[in-house]
Amino acid sequence: MAVLKVELYGSPVLREKARPVDAITPDIQTLLDDMVDTMRHAQGAGLAANQVGVPLRVIIVDVGAHVGREDLAFLINPEWVYQEGSALMEEGCLSIPQIFEKVPRPSKVKVRALDRQGKPFELEGEEFLCKALCHEMDHLDGVLFIDRLTPLKRDLVKRKIKKLIREGEWDDPYPLSKAAG
Repeated sequence: MAVLKVELYGSPVLREKARPVDAITPDIQTLLDDMVDTMRHAQGAGLAANQVGVPLRVIIVDVGAHVGREDLAFLINPEWVYQEGSALMEEGCLSIPQIFEKVPRPSKVKVRALDRQGKPFELEGEEFLCKALCHEMDHLDGVLFIDRLTPLKRDLVKRKIKKLIREGEWDDPYPLSKAAG
């Protein structure tokens, strides 16, 4: 298992539509394990494979992160069963570090996917889990949370990013030396 490089805003892979996984191979199992290590290292609550440079339809979500206990869900080839309602919730993203904005999302969702053994399952979520599923599913389609903001808010976020880059705070937001501690 390894901590992988998190692709940051501006990386072309974040805008790619991820490809379906054809078979759950040992390489996919390794990817899932590496994604868990990477998510933990960066102190995230979810991660899509394209965020680590692999444009496959694979996401992980820590469904217990909001209550302080790890409970990982592995979703391979996830697809929407339904989305309903609306909610405005604050989001951040490992690929857009230090930026948090309120994003319009559904208030309740259900997805169907394969687990890491290839068994189909469904996962329904409200509040935190709903937000996390929407956020990570967006990544698989090349959509970032800032794309869901108003043009004015999105412009302000892009200015913040440019400032972080100028100040050198964007180069290595998840240094590997942190993993050794």
